[in-house]
Amino acid sequence: MSTTPTAEEPLLVVQDLHVEFSTYGGIVQAVRGVDFSVARGKTLAIVGESGCGKSVTVQSIMGLIPTPPGRITSGSARLGGVELLGLPSAEANMYRGVELGMIFQDPMTSLNPTMTIGNQIAETLMVHRGHSHAAALKAAEILLDKTKIPEAKRRARQFPFEFSGGMLQRAMIAQSLACSPSILIADEPTTALDVTIQAQVLELMRELQQDDGMSIILITHDLAVVARMANSVAVMYAGQVVESGTVDDIFYNSAHPYTLGLKEAMPSNRADRNKKLRPILGSPPDLFDPPPGCGYFARCPNAMRLCRRESPPQYLLEGAGHEARCWLHHPDAPADAAKPGSKS
Repeated sequence: MSTTPTAEEPLLVVQDLHVEFSTYGGIVQAVRGVDFSVARGKTLAIVGESGCGKSVTVQSIMGLIPTPPGRITSGSARLGGVELLGLPSAEANMYRGVELGMIFQDPMTSLNPTMTIGNQIAETLMVHRGHSHAAALKAAEILLDKTKIPEAKRRARQFPFEFSGGMLQRAMIAQSLACSPSILIADEPTTALDVTIQAQVLELMRELQQDDGMSIILITHDLAVVARMANSVAVMYAGQVVESGTVDDIFYNSAHPYTLGLKEAMPSNRADRNKKLRPILGSPPDLFDPPPGCGYFARCPNAMRLCRRESPPQYLLEGAGHEARCWLHHPDAPADAAKPGSKS
């Protein structure tokens, strides 16, 4: 099993991913044609408000979508050339937890309260690496020490309720790193933590990435975390990636009205910190019945009639890989339209 791409190839490539859920109210089109790629040793941040499809996207790649009610209707996710979608469970387990590690949003509900922390980490090594219990437990202690948990040997014999929130998240990181994954998926890993502990966890992830050379997919709604951690960014709205590019492209040359809206709603510590924050008015579209045109039409200050009836394609902009799904970048867009990206 090899997942090593050539120098020119990204490590993970996701194309045209569609995911839906059957409910009593109808079918929810949660993910609608998502495309992105992750380079080796780099961090991709997937950002967007709650319900935009961020977590469903990565759970689909991991094979964690409950079926039913969930269903991947189309798309591709290739890790080093290996197609992950549709793999039988036994084959998926060769990658899930081995090549792909995942940190979940709430460690208290993700860890087993009846098992010690050390045994939970050791179980990963026993299942995927065939270690004996003693060897796996010793490796678990080393991993806890690596993630800067003090007195790792003693802590390995404690239960989740004996850990603080920050230590639980470190333990989750240790468990996800047990098999030295190529990609670490972090689903809002700092949401429930205070600012000080959040900074420590993010710094730990960055140090581990530098030491091990792994890639990170960071799921978040916090633009400050994105600015600190990411090399590239995919902005999601209503189940679609509406803008993608380098972190500098997204922050300094934003090309989609939604990205601009997120920035306007974000507090600043710069000289313009006294500016009035501007919320994005309205609500996301109903994904039981997505609009035929742009999903952001009803909330967009630059919306045109075309935006209501036809979904815009991805337009390639200046900058390596900078793309935006917005009709304002069409060559025939009105000259007097306030085009995103014209100024930051």
